[in-house]
Amino acid sequence: MTDFLARQERFDLVGSTNDVVRGWLADGTPEVCLAVADEQTAGRGREGRTWVAPAGGALLLSLGFRPTWLAPELVWRLAAAVSLALAEAAEATTGLADGSIRLKWPNDLVTDELDGVRKLAGVLGETEGLGGPDPRVVIGLGMNTDWPASAFPPELAASMTSLREASDRRAIDHDALLDAFLGRLEIRTDALRAGRFDVADWTERQLTTGRDVELVAPDGAVTTARALGVDATSGALVVEDRGAATGRRQVVVGEIRHVRVPAVAAAAHAAGAGV
Repeated sequence: MTDFLARQERFDLVGSTNDVVRGWLADGTPEVCLAVADEQTAGRGREGRTWVAPAGGALLLSLGFRPTWLAPELVWRLAAAVSLALAEAAEATTGLADGSIRLKWPNDLVTDELDGVRKLAGVLGETEGLGGPDPRVVIGLGMNTDWPASAFPPELAASMTSLREASDRRAIDHDALLDAFLGRLEIRTDALRAGRFDVADWTERQLTTGRDVELVAPDGAVTTARALGVDATSGALVVEDRGAATGRRQVVVGEIRHVRVPAVAAAAHAAGAGV
């Protein structure tokens, strides 16, 4: 590795790698810093949800940035770059076809299988001080790796997968996956610093484009809309809205808890039927 990483540490067991990296940044550690764990006891996702994985069954890490070089309204691109680098690295190290790992807006990496969309990884971004002299961004990720389907939690077994299962039970080399990820992330981070973002790859990997999706609001209310794409400036999900003058509107992170792709529509799409 080059000087891309100012600090990196690996832990056998930790509460949350996001908390570790947040503490480093608060203490003055420069970017980019990396904490990797074999197991977490307090891993989390969006909206306070927990992230659970057995020891050795997932790639668990957090990265710390001080993006004074990125406009506050574009900081979402850091999480997008992390997601793209992770998808590419996973495909390259497991023999999966290019583009087979998709992005489900805003923060999930998924596979699109005959029995529906299955979650492979989650990416969580947390920010402090954006727009000020000391902006800090922590991006955590958890990717299900060498985790057999027989050990999936029963309540999640129908909606999750792992690299092991997606690659026909191939053993996953965590070190190779991490090296491949960091190499690709360094390239994408350097591009962001230079004002470039891979809009094409980010757009093409979006699973929701052209599908009816369920938007779950913070209060639990669910609405259905046709997803038309994503906006490369704001990072928003663009959905059809016949009541709007343009016939569309943007959905931003924070406006909803999450996006669901109905299982029936997902299975039909995977089988080649129109939805």
